[in-house]
Amino acid sequence: MALELLVLRGLGLGDLLTTVPALRALRQAFPRHRITLAAPRALDALLPLIGAVDDQVDVSGPGPVPFHRPDIAVNLHGKGPQSIEALRRTEPGRLISFGTGPAWQDGVHEVRRWCGLLEWHGIPADPTDLTLGISDRTGPAIVHPGAAYPARRWPPERFAKVAAALEDVVVTGNAEEVPIARKVAELAGLPPERMLAGQTRMADLIDLVSRAKLVVCGDTGVAHLATAFCVPSVVLFGPVSPALWGPPPGWRHVALWAGHRGDPHGQRVDPGLLKIEVSEVVDAALEVTS
Repeated sequence: MALELLVLRGLGLGDLLTTVPALRALRQAFPRHRITLAAPRALDALLPLIGAVDDQVDVSGPGPVPFHRPDIAVNLHGKGPQSIEALRRTEPGRLISFGTGPAWQDGVHEVRRWCGLLEWHGIPADPTDLTLGISDRTGPAIVHPGAAYPARRWPPERFAKVAAALEDVVVTGNAEEVPIARKVAELAGLPPERMLAGQTRMADLIDLVSRAKLVVCGDTGVAHLATAFCVPSVVLFGPVSPALWGPPPGWRHVALWAGHRGDPHGQRVDPGLLKIEVSEVVDAALEVTS
């Protein structure tokens, strides 16, 4: 009977990508275990590229988790009591989690946070092991104006000016972001076929970014996908410091931040994000693609 290892990360695209080094570390540390990831089903196209997960159960949020008696359960979801309790209810033989091991620390980059949790338990993890592939940069530049909350959304009028200044551009976004993306594409004077928001499944988005020559976006999942495929990127930060969620330094990634901290779940655009000017973004885009 196979040994079972269960990992909870019931969050979005960028959240999953920040745990890639931790997932690969678990694969190395427990080669005889079957690793099941509890995460949203919409992310399943990423799992073959990560190369550390054998199966998936569809979980959004901190649980409940439909799994019974794993040999090991690992909480890569958060520090809250809900995720810990959800994993305890699976009756694991061993639980690896904040709250049952090391103390949660603020001010730690999300990638290093989860590597640190494993290292506390004697499991080596390399926080630089983020790569899913390397773009040949034969695809278009991607402008992705959406983000989960208004606080992290740079105005579409500014994204449009950036798109208009670049060559071979497409505008992307999920189904909820279609109005924002359409406004950007129209203001930039792009033809209809360049507006791809709402038309790409996760597998399509992965394929598009994996060939892109540039990604310009806010603090959202597509930024982490650009990092994963070594695509030059310009990422705009508002209420959250790039020291916590930004791309790794170097290799043609530029994180723009005015130094303002606020509520990343706010319903109004963050004042710090508004301090970032169009010229700064265009200059950074030209720099990373030169």
